[in-house]
Amino acid sequence: MFFDDEEYGGEEERLVQSTKGEYDAEENALRPKTLDAYVGQSKVKENLTVYMNAAKKRGEVLEHVLLYGAPGLGKTTLAHIIANEMGGQLKMTSAPAIERSGDLAAILTNLNEGDVLFIDEIHRLNHSVEEILYSAMEDYALDIIVGKGPSARNIRFSLKKFTLIGATTKAGMIANPLRDRFGIICRLEMYTPGELKEIVTRSAKTLGIAIDDEAATEISRRSRGTPRIANRLLKRVRDFSTVGGSSAVTLNDARFALGRMEIDDLGLDETDRNILKAMIVKFEGRPVGLETLAATVNEDAGTIEDVYEPYLLQLGFIARTPRGRVILKSGYEHMGYTPTAAQSQQITMFEKKSD
Repeated sequence: MFFDDEEYGGEEERLVQSTKGEYDAEENALRPKTLDAYVGQSKVKENLTVYMNAAKKRGEVLEHVLLYGAPGLGKTTLAHIIANEMGGQLKMTSAPAIERSGDLAAILTNLNEGDVLFIDEIHRLNHSVEEILYSAMEDYALDIIVGKGPSARNIRFSLKKFTLIGATTKAGMIANPLRDRFGIICRLEMYTPGELKEIVTRSAKTLGIAIDDEAATEISRRSRGTPRIANRLLKRVRDFSTVGGSSAVTLNDARFALGRMEIDDLGLDETDRNILKAMIVKFEGRPVGLETLAATVNEDAGTIEDVYEPYLLQLGFIARTPRGRVILKSGYEHMGYTPTAAQSQQITMFEKKSD
């Protein structure tokens, strides 16, 4: 019942997109096609090179890969590269789009030998859908229950060998049985300003943007360690530069544009500053819960936790404690505030506990 073409053929087209689907042409142009052209993540690159070369020598498909890390670090780009390097077609979907086990069955049965299936936000897979993956990943087979009650029976369908690449920002939310079936697990780290500068320079060349070395440095410095943000800022700086009549993006152009976008020297935007200010002024440096903080700054709690908080934690501006989020001394200083004696004592207490 899962394999009726009329029932699932159109659905599969909506759920899964191949590499030749309708993607933003500019974004695709910025994606490197090989590991050699991929900037940063040196440990991940070195290990993936070994795994892929070994699989090729054995004449096998690459083992299933789990990529996890903050948004915008290049998980999707790595999926494109793996498919390209292994000579398979990349098919993409996201976990929230796979609502029924029949949806996943339709996707899996349409894969060819050596194809790569990329599932974004894999931690959000429905439990019943997730269970279908277990036999598919381990045995390249699909177990289907036909009928109900005493007359129910299990039918196993063979699948062509494929590689599943799962991407997530929350590896801890993936069920252990699913996580254990990934043979390769890679954690993506934040990028250094030097790596981001290389990405900005490469992207500018690809997009035909003339940019000064100092301007590339300025953009990379304010990109929060994230290539996606670096590329986005580059495009917006280009817009200001074009309207301003510059033939090339200069340091002044970059500073002016980033200032207009309210992105400060460390890459913090208005929401980052609102979070810090609320913790200093409204909560007076006391621990505050995530939901309370989200309501105060009028932002979604999940967005704060996934997008804003990791960078503030990395900068050492805030800390997580059992009682809630607290702002640290460097957070006060960046916002131009001086902690009171009581607040300084509290900060010292939290810092000692974290050590």
